[in-house]
Amino acid sequence: MNAVTMRKVELVDADMRIDRWFKRHYPDLGHGRLEKLLRTGQVRVNGGRVKASDRLLVGDEIRVPPLGEAPTPTPTVSAAPRAISARALEIGETLKKAILHRDADVIVLNKPPGLAVQGGSGLDDAHLDAALDSLTFEAEERPRLVHRLDKDTSGVLVLARNRQAATALTKAFRARDAAKTYWALVVGMPKPMRGRIDLALAKEGPAGHEKMRTVQRDDEDEDSKRAVTFYTVVEQAAGKVSWLAMRPLTGRTHQLRAHAAFLGTPIVGDGKYGGAEAFLTGGISRKLHLHARGIDIAHPAGGRLKIEAPLPAHMAESFKLLGFEASRGRDVFADLDE
Repeated sequence: MNAVTMRKVELVDADMRIDRWFKRHYPDLGHGRLEKLLRTGQVRVNGGRVKASDRLLVGDEIRVPPLGEAPTPTPTVSAAPRAISARALEIGETLKKAILHRDADVIVLNKPPGLAVQGGSGLDDAHLDAALDSLTFEAEERPRLVHRLDKDTSGVLVLARNRQAATALTKAFRARDAAKTYWALVVGMPKPMRGRIDLALAKEGPAGHEKMRTVQRDDEDEDSKRAVTFYTVVEQAAGKVSWLAMRPLTGRTHQLRAHAAFLGTPIVGDGKYGGAEAFLTGGISRKLHLHARGIDIAHPAGGRLKIEAPLPAHMAESFKLLGFEASRGRDVFADLDE
């Protein structure tokens, strides 16, 4: 391969990390060499510099520089059901019980906390993507991921049941025609109690242990990405714990966790961004208290899909201990939806 080529990201590779995309399509390209190509800007996405851990969207255009030899041909990847491991089958049964909505085009899950959406180091088949063949039901295609949640975040996760639906949903997310509401318990009480955070995020730390840091506008560079979050305090308990509703306008890695920490109120259970301060006593679980409560998105067949997910057990118990009632969290962003 002695010339620059441009490759467009297909649906089957949606939301894949760049390094994993190259491992799939150019298996003879070592990770060290790929990192050098990324650092020097020889590999670009949509004309911009990227990192190995950045994720791809359908339609993204990847610049592949001369690699010195032709890549191993990529086998045709089918969306048809495939062999599934015993562990993936077990996860699939759990996911069937977590279905909030199902129609010909879409499945919506209430993702359990602690379940990774996609594979990574040491995960094998212990992730949601490996179990999607269990959710085909009468369809000929396996469901497709069109967005993601962090491993320890619970709540609404939308799946496309066919190629056309995946295209429509991906466009909706890219056009920000998807209003997502998250609920979080945080340590302390943010000031002001309602506001808008507009702080870019940049990754730092070694691969596999990355952490997002907030970047002030004057310090933004090509390695940082703009991130915007609206938030409001729904209830608070003696100023020591607050229930936040959060509405991200962008979808950056760990965005809500980093923005909550910036306010000086880390999410309960988030030791990565809040340290020891993020863990409370009095019977409050040490698990992450961040839940994708609801979504309002254009449905592929027309109209709107509006879904809410019940709290996971550990958050429901924390709400009970603190005297917070879920009904008080309704319509807190009604002014943003007008």
